Amino acid sequence: RGYVWIDYPFTAMAARFQSQDIARGGRLELRQQGLLLMARGGAGQPGAQDAGLPVPGTALSVRALPPDRFVVLSDSLDTTLTWTVLGLGGGIILLWLRRRALGTAHAHSGAPTLTDVLREQALSAPAASPAAPAPAAKPAAAPVAAAPIALDRSIFRAYDIRGVVGTQLTKDVARLLGQAIGNLMREKNLGEIAVGRDGRLSGAELVTALGEGLRDAGCAVIDLGAVPTPLVYFATYLLNIGCGVAVTGSHNPPEYNGFKIVVGGETLSEDAIQDLYARISEGRLKREPGGSLRRQDLGNDYIDRIAGDVQLERPLKVVVDCGNGIPGAFAPQLLQAIGAEVIPLYCEVDGTFPNHHPDPSDPHNLADLMLSVKRMGADLGLAFDGDGDRLGVVTPAGEIIFPDRLLMLFAADVLTRDPGATVIYDVKCTGHLAPAILRHGGVPLMWRTGHSLIKAKMRETEAALAGEMSGHFFFRERWYGFDDGMYAACRLLEILAADAERRAPGAVLAALPQDVSTPELKIPLAEGEHYAFIERFRAQARFEDGRSSLLDGVRVDWPDGFGLVRASNTTPVLVLRFAADSAAALARIQAAFRAQLLAQQADLKLPF
Repeated sequence: RGYVWIDYPFTAMAARFQSQDIARGGRLELRQQGLLLMARGGAGQPGAQDAGLPVPGTALSVRALPPDRFVVLSDSLDTTLTWTVLGLGGGIILLWLRRRALGTAHAHSGAPTLTDVLREQALSAPAASPAAPAPAAKPAAAPVAAAPIALDRSIFRAYDIRGVVGTQLTKDVARLLGQAIGNLMREKNLGEIAVGRDGRLSGAELVTALGEGLRDAGCAVIDLGAVPTPLVYFATYLLNIGCGVAVTGSHNPPEYNGFKIVVGGETLSEDAIQDLYARISEGRLKREPGGSLRRQDLGNDYIDRIAGDVQLERPLKVVVDCGNGIPGAFAPQLLQAIGAEVIPLYCEVDGTFPNHHPDPSDPHNLADLMLSVKRMGADLGLAFDGDGDRLGVVTPAGEIIFPDRLLMLFAADVLTRDPGATVIYDVKCTGHLAPAILRHGGVPLMWRTGHSLIKAKMRETEAALAGEMSGHFFFRERWYGFDDGMYAACRLLEILAADAERRAPGAVLAALPQDVSTPELKIPLAEGEHYAFIERFRAQARFEDGRSSLLDGVRVDWPDGFGLVRASNTTPVLVLRFAADSAAALARIQAAFRAQLLAQQADLKLPF
């Protein structure tokens, strides 16, 4: 029915915070949902307290970092001098005892050292005959390689690294991964890297271990704190370092976490990710000096950069559902900065995701957003995934605007300023998308699903825009070309607010070409089995009256629609999607796929 806004005075809390005593070189921080409100002291030392201690009943937390090094002394000069003399005396006695022990020949206990063995052999060896030739020297033994490290290869996926925390992913794995990434960077003469994490409970421990591994490899680590993945990408451009790691489980369940990695401006995928696995499993890791750590807050820089370019011609009221993911600490402020009226929904960062799963590609996760948009009389509903690189959209009429239709709108806008540009889309997108791009003077290009694969294709083709059915959007026109759900939301609101006929956003979106389609449908299988199934399906399935594409899984196009089945690269599932010009055509296409799927595995539980 309404909202009550209560604003507590901050002055008393600030004064209390400033009055606290801290050790010289230490650091005390006051944060609200990951945002730094106040800080005292120096850089401090990273450690187990990085996550901070929550203030009960509030969204605040306090983080205490000890100094890099310190010596505790008493306030009393006499006491300090006494302890100093005792310490020096004790040290002298220990040194004397050690020298005396070393001077006593063979008096030590325990296993003999290598020196002892060689000495005994020299004393016991018979004297060599003068006529006897000296024996040939034996070649020096090659250094023994470190034993391979047990590592779950399944977490090294096609375009990121992702697994279950505590079993597949541990702080030891994160530390070794950091060292492997650091070694790769040093081979490319790169020395600085930005790291950040999403709001998952395991993020603080993993990012700390990752940083330790990077520093072991001699890299300078810039800790961005708890930030969305796009802000890590943004840091690589703003700081001109070209390297970054986002510790995130994206849209996976709370027990998952992972790593999205950029080295030299390229998001690692496929062979490059397998190379990291090989470096770790074979023990090919090197230590180098020069590692360092500093913390830097770039949240305001990110918001200012976008708000300095995107401003709404007229205000729009939007409900923003962050699903308790890390975008909740940034997206509302960003959208307000460009001129939108924001109604937050589940914007409190909570790594347990208590309200719903942070995956806007699943219609079930958009139910509360639809209800809120309707009841609040909002112009639009926006949803973000757990790390902020994907966008979902709903209208006041309760319609989900699928990302392939949004890409039509983005393409029409971008092509007015960059005519003839290439627009890339993945294999899950509607058949109406390519004709829409052509009508606006662009070059459509279908490509494989996966954020790192899409970005690599964008660099190869110099595409101005790209998008995936999952909600990833990549703008290279006026932006940097990485996937950013929050930036895409700003560009969407900019287009809707500038409509020449001043139509309601819902009307603008309803006018986009539309077909009868399904969302992404998923069939769970055992880990690895989904890849084996697709290989069999590609080899044996036959669709005589359709045009098949094996670019990514199997996509079959007919004049009135298409069907697709492919293996997910993030979870062990088969992903399917169908779209057609009519319900009858959709049913026919689904029936053709149903027959071929069940012919491969009769016990598949089909969701259609």
